[in-house]
Amino acid sequence: MKAAEEISLADGRLAGLAWGEAGAPTWLALHGWLDNAASFSRLAPRLVEALGIRLVAIDFAGHGHSARYPTGVDYAIWDYTHDVLDVLDALASQGLERATLLGHSMGAGVACLVAAAMPERVERLVLIDGLGTLTTPSEDTASQLRKGLVAQRRRPSSSPRYADIESAIAARVGGGVTPIDAATAEPLVVRNVERDAQGGCRLRTDGRLLRPSLVRFCPEQTLALLGAIRAPTLLIEGEQGILGERSFARRARQAVTTLERRILAGGHHLHLEPDAVAAVAEAIGAYIEEPNTAGSAERV
Repeated sequence: MKAAEEISLADGRLAGLAWGEAGAPTWLALHGWLDNAASFSRLAPRLVEALGIRLVAIDFAGHGHSARYPTGVDYAIWDYTHDVLDVLDALASQGLERATLLGHSMGAGVACLVAAAMPERVERLVLIDGLGTLTTPSEDTASQLRKGLVAQRRRPSSSPRYADIESAIAARVGGGVTPIDAATAEPLVVRNVERDAQGGCRLRTDGRLLRPSLVRFCPEQTLALLGAIRAPTLLIEGEQGILGERSFARRARQAVTTLERRILAGGHHLHLEPDAVAAVAEAIGAYIEEPNTAGSAERV
């Protein structure tokens, strides 16, 4: 298997990584919040070999090597749908009309938005420990807007500097929103840092990504969007993931009529965990090889 290929898309606005031969059926991979295309660096080679596909993983705007939004522009989850559509448009010039979207966490949420609104562009969804978007009850709209406005009007701080890559990895392990170990975090951090003249490193991630959203979909909107998905959908969850049997997660799964669910050993980044990635690849391969992937089912 050849090493990942660095790619540039959307007129240079978006960067990414690609695995597999250029003429193979193409999947588009979408990473989670504060991650980058290296999120798929352990899963992609396995899928390419097993399924004979080409896997293109992008860095969302403001993440990894992709360009940041201009000053004064905030990041909303629906804005990332343009990243996906811009890449799909670029791939369409290579003969790709509809793509399988492989999404993790926030990337899974973005994939759901695209599948709901633009079903003609999506052949299949493969979601890893993510389904739908974060929500705010309608009665809390004003308080959510206040949080976002207050954060936007603060003076921006510079990206943190670390003495070496090991220190940057340790910071990610110690400060992540979801638990992650050093071996799992390493590919993400390595792609997300740039060296300075003194030999240290700074994060590439746009600090604005840490701001609260000005507005979010309310639960009813997100469930309606999930209910509009018609593409066959595989949801893989980690036993120690973020969904589980939480009330809204149950409602979200019920809303997607084409959904099949698999629960595997691992945490939120199970597709990147060295001990869990093989099982994730096997589950995806088994799903793709099933004669009918449009029925609703659950396997644990």
